[in-house]
Amino acid sequence: MPLPAGTRLDSYEIVSPVGAGGMGEVYRARDTALKRDVALKILPDFWSRDPERLRRFALVGQAAAPLNHPNVVSIFHVGRYNGSPYIVTELLQGETLREHLRQGAMPLREVLETGSSIAQGLAAAHAAGVVHRDLKPENIFLTKDGRVKILDFGLAKFDPTTSDNGSTVTVQHATNPGHVLGTVGYMSPEQVRGQPADTRSDIFVLGVILYEMVTGRAAFRKIRRLKPGISFRRTRRNQFVRFCSDASRKIQISGYKRSAKPGS
Repeated sequence: MPLPAGTRLDSYEIVSPVGAGGMGEVYRARDTALKRDVALKILPDFWSRDPERLRRFALVGQAAAPLNHPNVVSIFHVGRYNGSPYIVTELLQGETLREHLRQGAMPLREVLETGSSIAQGLAAAHAAGVVHRDLKPENIFLTKDGRVKILDFGLAKFDPTTSDNGSTVTVQHATNPGHVLGTVGYMSPEQVRGQPADTRSDIFVLGVILYEMVTGRAAFRKIRRLKPGISFRRTRRNQFVRFCSDASRKIQISGYKRSAKPGS
């Protein structure tokens, strides 16, 4: 149920709705303690009925909150409201990469700058032991002042074995075999197969997003739902280059050599 203006969650007061989706509702809120506007996302009710999701949410919050990187959205607070978890982050002005891509393919310079920023943000998260697992254009934000921010670590996995920030958390969560997490069209082969995802999964999906920024077309646009035996085929080089209208002749572009056929 949508939260009306004036609703209080700890020291945060709802101002107005911003948007809603399958992973929850986002509101503009007022931090009454620090006198600033923030973004507040309350997750779906079913999260409150799943102890494992709540445990992972708490772990990811502990790992992601200390991240201080210009390309990762800042997390201010995590809590619960009537049993449902919520997360408070900095309030951003601008548009998502998905909204930006509705204009078509991006200029090569913009692709390189945006892709570099996403990669740097991912590197910071990975160094803290956080794997996003749901990277997609909807979760990348382009601010009005030219910054790039990675959003929404709602499906993230915290893996302290990869952390180099001195974290003291020692519990590792692994995806249950056969349990698929992610968004169709923006999933690595192991995610599609329901296998554990690690930092390489995020890197694979970054490549998928780069393809879409360069061509203006989704890399796996024919995939509408997951089916047994689905495979990722290598994108032909000439098919890729055909859509790069302003790509420099000096830049060599090669397709993916990685596949995800059963048993590979």
